[in-house]
Order: sequence, then structure tokens, then C-alpha cells
Amino acid sequence: MPTIAAKHFVLTITCPDTIGIVAAVSGFLSGQDLFITKSEHFGDSIGGRFFMRTVFVERPGMPALDDLRAAFEPLAERFQMDWAIHDGSVKPRLLILVSKFDHCLNDLLYRYRNGALPVEIPAVVSNHPDFQRVVEWHGIPYHHLPVTRETKASQEAAILEMVDRLNIDLVVLARYMQVLSPELCAALSWRCINIHHSFLPSFKGAKPYHQAHARGVKLIGATAHYVTTDLDEGPIIEQAVERVDHAHTPDDLVALGRDIESVVLARAVQDHVEHRVLPNGTRTVVFRR
Repeated sequence: MPTIAAKHFVLTITCPDTIGIVAAVSGFLSGQDLFITKSEHFGDSIGGRFFMRTVFVERPGMPALDDLRAAFEPLAERFQMDWAIHDGSVKPRLLILVSKFDHCLNDLLYRYRNGALPVEIPAVVSNHPDFQRVVEWHGIPYHHLPVTRETKASQEAAILEMVDRLNIDLVVLARYMQVLSPELCAALSWRCINIHHSFLPSFKGAKPYHQAHARGVKLIGATAHYVTTDLDEGPIIEQAVERVDHAHTPDDLVALGRDIESVVLARAVQDHVEHRVLPNGTRTVVFRR
């Protein structure tokens, strides 16, 4: 049995649902003398798709990762799999975008600093200068890229250039209050996560918590989702709610909402970087921790 500190790998699979997939994958890993520590799977009876996430650990003398992938290819072709084998020792690289609300940014930076969020953050981008000092205190370069209607295309081009140059795996909109262009959304498909209050679409526009208070809501919450060209309607990764009542003021709702937004965004980011999220059309399959 492997030690707790053994290096691990994550195999993710999406394919048409059929008989024998789990047995074939387990048999392949067993045939390579690889020890499975966790395996989860889900068959979508409506869409006819199968989803699997399997964690296995390194063994002395195991094949190089590229050789292991090549050996798995015939099985993947047999079952028409979309698949990947991820090296768990490689930390995904995040680019954080933020505007003038810092609660989600601060939460992500704290989790990054104490090691709870296993990522690298080579840069933070903002259309305002406000958070340069706190970001650079963490040893992370801060890029102030102002944006206007006239400069939006060039500003987004600079962001995309940074994504490519820094080998960014995931872009996180930590209350980045700009609507991404269709071109940028397409370029970042399935690798850009946004956070918003769950009131949308019921309470769109300015001061959603004040609108919610005026309507006497009993639940507030937040939603983390992948960014698409449909504003705030991308595939959902994580959600949470908090019960409120008539005694809560609009400011109370704002404070509660910020707490929920921070937690929900962090969970979504962690699920993504741990390869727990698999696309399923306009939805996601998320294998929980």
C-alpha cells in the first residue's frame, strides 16, 4: 500500500454511457500496477453520458506520464472518451481579475498563502489601482489595466496576452465588474469562473441586495459558474444560501452576501483545480470532496 505522501494523479473521463467502462479503467490501472485511492463515477440517464474521476498514486518504476497516456489511448478510443491524466504535483496557474470589491480577492489570497488552495498566482489584474499594495504584499505582480468603452478591445487583448504568456490554466473573476466580450469568453471557454449573487436574474442591475430587501426575501446566496456569452448564465459549479428575515437591514444582507460569495467562489476554484468538475452540456458534474 502506498504512503500518504505518495505523488498522485487524477484521471478524468467523459464518454457515452455503456457497460464495462469502470471495469476496463480499473483493469488498465491494475495492469500498470497502479494503486487507486479514490474513484467516483456518474451515469447521466437523461443525457446518456458517463463521467468518472479516479485518483491513483505513483509507484517506483512506473511508466513516464506520456507513456502511460499513450498506453491508455486504445482504451479511450474504444469507449470514445474525452479524457485527461493530470499530475497532482503540478499546481494550476490562476489569473485573478478584480475591480473595487476586495472580499473575494482577499479570501483567495489568504487560502493561497496558507496552502489551502493548491495553486500558483503569477498575476492579478484590475481595472482600478486600489489593491496593488495588498496584492504585492503577497509577492504577486499587480497589473492595473484601466478600461473604457473605447479601450475595451485593447485591454482584453492585453489580458489574453497575459493568459498565454504566463501559461494560465484558470481565470477567476473575483468581483470583476466588467462584461467580457464574446471573443474573450470564447477564448476562455471552460477556464474562466465568475461569482455573482443568486438573485440574478430576479434582481439585476444596481444594488441587488437593496432590491431583495425591498421585496422581503427570506434567502440570499451566491453562485459560481463558468463564463459564457450568456451573461451570468454559464454552467454552475457551486452555490450556497443563507436564511434571512425581516430584522436584517440592506447593509446586513450586503455583509452576509460578501461572506457567501467568498466561500462559494473559493469552493468552485478548488473544485476546478482539483479536476472535480466535468462539463455536461450546459451543466456540470461536480465530484465533491
